Amino acid sequence: MRTALLQSSGRPGSVVENFKVLDAAAARAAAAGAALLATPEMFLTGYAIGEGIGRLAEPADGDWADAVADIAGRHGLAIVYGYPERTDAAVHNSAQLISADGTRLANYRKTHLFGCFERDHFAPGDRPVVQAELNGLTVGLLICYDVEFPENVRAHALAGTDLLVVPTAQLHPYQFVAESLVPVRAFENQMYVAYVNRVGTEGEFEFVGLTTLAGPDGIARARAGRAEELVVADADPGFLAASRRANPYLRDRRPGLYRPIT
Repeated sequence: MRTALLQSSGRPGSVVENFKVLDAAAARAAAAGAALLATPEMFLTGYAIGEGIGRLAEPADGDWADAVADIAGRHGLAIVYGYPERTDAAVHNSAQLISADGTRLANYRKTHLFGCFERDHFAPGDRPVVQAELNGLTVGLLICYDVEFPENVRAHALAGTDLLVVPTAQLHPYQFVAESLVPVRAFENQMYVAYVNRVGTEGEFEFVGLTTLAGPDGIARARAGRAEELVVADADPGFLAASRRANPYLRDRRPGLYRPIT
């Protein structure tokens, strides 16, 4: 499945402008043959918007979902987007997958909140594995810091995730996560990992870019630099199946030995 990753600074605080960016990116992704477009963490609003998070947050089935569904339908591709989600009880840092026909396929709430900023503005989610079927692949969702916990990605591997999409707001000086950790996660769990980052600065935060799609062989199929960019690469189910047959990690596990660490 051809996958497009939108590395963008977004337009912090301007949902209208971010929808324009999304629409333009969807047109470019569709022209490149992509069946899926993924955006960074908190793409629709910007990340470092402080109290604006609570003011702007919307429910998963709100107007934003309808607007994304319209873009997905007009361009004929599925979209994963990051946004602040309002529920009756709290605001979550969320990512939602909407299909090319406008169906809401999956909604994930970030389970591991990073730093005081996130803990002050969001409640953590409590579902570690959220998945949906798309174009013959099982697509899973995590957000940024979540992928740095090996337990999260292994849970997806055991649940059959083929392509793990990770909207991200990765900060300087932690670029080693994109450069090294994400390809290792893909290799040790035998899946594709799409890590989609922000760029530029927002307030005190400097985002490092380096968006990547890593394959189950630990090799990046596409990697962005440090500027706004749309990168496109394939998540090949045939290569994934062959890699899983050759790689013994999941078969050679001994879960009984691991109980003391959980």
